[in-house]
Amino acid sequence: MDGFINSILTISFWEALAVFLSITYLILAMRQNILCWAGAFFSTLIYTILFFDALLLMDSLLNAYYLLMALYGWHSWKHGKNRNEELKVSSWGLKTNLKIVVVLGIISLLVGYIMDNYTKADFAYLDAATTVFAIFTTYMLAKKILENWLYWIVIDFVSIYIYINKAFYLTAGLFILYTILAFFGFLEWKKAGFKNGY
Repeated sequence: MDGFINSILTISFWEALAVFLSITYLILAMRQNILCWAGAFFSTLIYTILFFDALLLMDSLLNAYYLLMALYGWHSWKHGKNRNEELKVSSWGLKTNLKIVVVLGIISLLVGYIMDNYTKADFAYLDAATTVFAIFTTYMLAKKILENWLYWIVIDFVSIYIYINKAFYLTAGLFILYTILAFFGFLEWKKAGFKNGY
């Protein structure tokens, strides 16, 4: 417990700022506010650097990808499918999502094997799985696919374990909040989806 308290007291300004921007991003995303992508861009820029320094190589790479997806998400939400209207929430259904889980699970095992055997990465398989799933789930979020929130619940829960073990305690706390907010995000978007008629 003393180690936990000392780690909280020594949290860097940059990690604290990244946490603040990440929370802002998630709350705005739940409300389908396009400004969420600005918060996503700057928080992930900070995390890209922090995770690289901590040898969480896949997490660092993932956050570099998020930088690009923040730009894509902004464009996708602003212009929708026809460039004339705002993008609306939709669903891919159970069958499609089961196929996605199987394919991403296989990719995660392959990436985890490579990371475990050919790099210095910590938590190679877990880090690979959260990264592979998060890459695709971010695309789902950018396309306003309802089920993205269910994927995030699992991804965030696993990430909590990784960050606690790497002494990113504030970030672990953020991911606890993320897990809770992802549940409420699912409920909010489900309501919006019913209004859209699926």
